[in-house]
Amino acid sequence: MHCWVVVVDDDLLCLTNAKDILTEEGMRVCIMRSGQDLLKFMTKNTPDLILLDVMMPQMDGFQTYHALRKFEEDSGRIKTPVIFLTGSEDSEKENQGLEIGASDFIHKPFNKDILVRRIYNSVKNAKVIESLKDEASYDHLTGFLSRAAGTSRIAEYCASKEGVMVILDLDNFKLVNDLHGHDMGDRVLRTFADIVRNNIRRGDVVTRVGGDEFTAFFCNLSDDNSIAALIHRLNEQLLAEVSELLGGSLDIPLGISMGAVLVPEYGREYEKLFALADKALYQAKHNGKRSYTLYSHEVVSSTAMENSLQQEMNRVLQIVDERNERDGAMMLSIDQFSTIYRFIKRYYVRFGGKVSSFLFVLSGDDPESLKQATAQFGECLNRTLGRSDLIVQNKPNQFFLLLPELSEHDSAAVMSRIMESWKKCPHDDSIHIEKMIAPMAYNKKVN
Repeated sequence: MHCWVVVVDDDLLCLTNAKDILTEEGMRVCIMRSGQDLLKFMTKNTPDLILLDVMMPQMDGFQTYHALRKFEEDSGRIKTPVIFLTGSEDSEKENQGLEIGASDFIHKPFNKDILVRRIYNSVKNAKVIESLKDEASYDHLTGFLSRAAGTSRIAEYCASKEGVMVILDLDNFKLVNDLHGHDMGDRVLRTFADIVRNNIRRGDVVTRVGGDEFTAFFCNLSDDNSIAALIHRLNEQLLAEVSELLGGSLDIPLGISMGAVLVPEYGREYEKLFALADKALYQAKHNGKRSYTLYSHEVVSSTAMENSLQQEMNRVLQIVDERNERDGAMMLSIDQFSTIYRFIKRYYVRFGGKVSSFLFVLSGDDPESLKQATAQFGECLNRTLGRSDLIVQNKPNQFFLLLPELSEHDSAAVMSRIMESWKKCPHDDSIHIEKMIAPMAYNKKVN
């Protein structure tokens, strides 16, 4: 294991001895003579471990340790493992060192094997502990803080700093998953995260609340023009990057909306500020999305006036209407498809009508070729069918279609058109497609 170790001791002979031993083991070693030197060094460096002598003039090891931990806490740094060094046999001091959080205690003069082994053990244990903390504290997809860790950090910032707390929401992100798959959705979220990181300052905090919603605290940002410029940059860069991800065609009205509230102007309590930012976010989306609203009392008054039934109806219709705006058939999940299928069947049983079901089953010897062909066939179906037609990929190699108001004669024509379109697609000729049509006609129910 390669380690970077700092040795702090006012005894030059001890420093030289430790450096020789550790350098011989392939470790990187820095030596210094005082606690003040260590604290200055740590402002720009992050070693793996510190060997810290207990008995030093001016600032002893325990005082240095407490000052180091305060610096790490104030700057949001990970705690560096510390092993205390002592030439004394005083067990009380050893207990004191371990109680305040030292990784270990080593007596001088050094036993080479013990010194090296304890350094390796301390570094290894610290990395394991930090890894476990990272698992719980960070969202692996975006690299932002997780909901629990991020909420705690933002609450601390709200209580102690000046700036703006915001909620960020991706407009129409569900359509990315629905139309391009969850893998592409994950790529869009990672792209969004990278863009945000490149546009904020060190010390700002961003956390993923869940799905496509994020909260953040931007320090010392209170100018309306600066907030407007930030959301403009985020939207401009996101659209450019996602358009490239999708091959140059962005057929989804994707964007970023932001609700913001100034801190401490509207308080310091996290829950209250979150609620105010959420109201501002609602207003931003209502005003056209890809924008922001900075909370004010005028926003509250405006929002309160929007509670009429007609306005609520318009809001719901707007949300529903944005779900599938592109041409082609609707590609649905099995749950979505089942709900619509049951509704259509009930409707036709009551009012009469025609509907045709299609089943396509793809097979082939090579799993990878079959997977590629299935994806191509799904795209072929989407291009060939109309906007009122429904598609579900109910198994990895199967597609089930529901085409309303289609007669038996027309069903055969549609099947022919699908297969002709498939022949024109570049695909593996070894792929075999079995197909079946089940036309159904319902008479109007007589009461």
